[in-house]
Amino acid sequence: MIVVMKHNASAADIDTVIRQIEARGYKAHLSQGTERTIIGVVGDNRPVQPHNFEMLQGVEQVVRILQPFKLASRDFHPANTVVDVRGVEIGGPRLTVIAGPCSVEGRTQLLETAHAVKEAGADLLRGGAFKPRTSPYAFQGMGEDGLELLAEAREETGLPIITEVMAPEAVPLIAKYADVLQIGARNMQNFPLLTAAGKTRVPVFLKRSMMGTIQETLMAAEYVLSGGNRQVMICERGIRTFETATRNTLDINGIALLKQWSHLPVFGDPSHGTGRWEIISPIAKACIAAGADGVMIEVHLHPADALSDGAQSLKPEKFAALVRELKQLAPVLGRTM
Repeated sequence: MIVVMKHNASAADIDTVIRQIEARGYKAHLSQGTERTIIGVVGDNRPVQPHNFEMLQGVEQVVRILQPFKLASRDFHPANTVVDVRGVEIGGPRLTVIAGPCSVEGRTQLLETAHAVKEAGADLLRGGAFKPRTSPYAFQGMGEDGLELLAEAREETGLPIITEVMAPEAVPLIAKYADVLQIGARNMQNFPLLTAAGKTRVPVFLKRSMMGTIQETLMAAEYVLSGGNRQVMICERGIRTFETATRNTLDINGIALLKQWSHLPVFGDPSHGTGRWEIISPIAKACIAAGADGVMIEVHLHPADALSDGAQSLKPEKFAALVRELKQLAPVLGRTM
């Protein structure tokens, strides 16, 4: 349920409503916009009676939210959330491009790739220091050494860095280096990890799992939001279907619905969504056309030699061509780059 305050409601009116919510054992989540102040009433499944709040001074109306995700819902926060990452505004009119290698493999590889994607127009640098792999024998990442290299790449290029966190106890270490915490598809419903990320104030990039529904994805985001971290982004990275011609099936429907149901920034990941470098460009454009606020693209200097996901990585020149095409598309959709 949400309590919508009148335009002229005073700070004292708002405080009174919050106290009444908390006195009944619920949490109050405040969302203050230019036109309206909305207070979310969040808690367990005990019934909340609208009349408990409708008669309070400064209250305009009380609205029930039917969706199980409350804080992620547009009912609670009608305007688009804009996440600021070191001056890069994500979720506004400007499209955001995140690019870099699947894995940090070494200093030369990372720094050369970072400069290449920066020159091409990327806004953030991605790179995995800790890698969740299907096989225990596959390359698992460089660990903290990889984090240090990402920080060096940020220092040289000015690109904020995003990297994956795999366990609750790893959050403090990753947060020490990263500007964005990525929670990967395999950990979308790792609830202790979501809770730990919610206690930080570091932006979170949450990937939809390969078998997760849209509602389950938004409920995962709700875990982070309910912890007090309002800087959450969602990424559609492809779901598992009967089709075997591509690695996954990138759910374009899901992007459109996520933008309709939620105020959070939404990304498409055509690299994981397809697993095939030669069709990344058209699928990236489809993501933007469906309403995505940006795309995440894997880029590698020598994909054939990559230690992970080489088949879905673009060479720098192909990535640069894609960015040029997105810049041509953006104005048609009312976006900028």
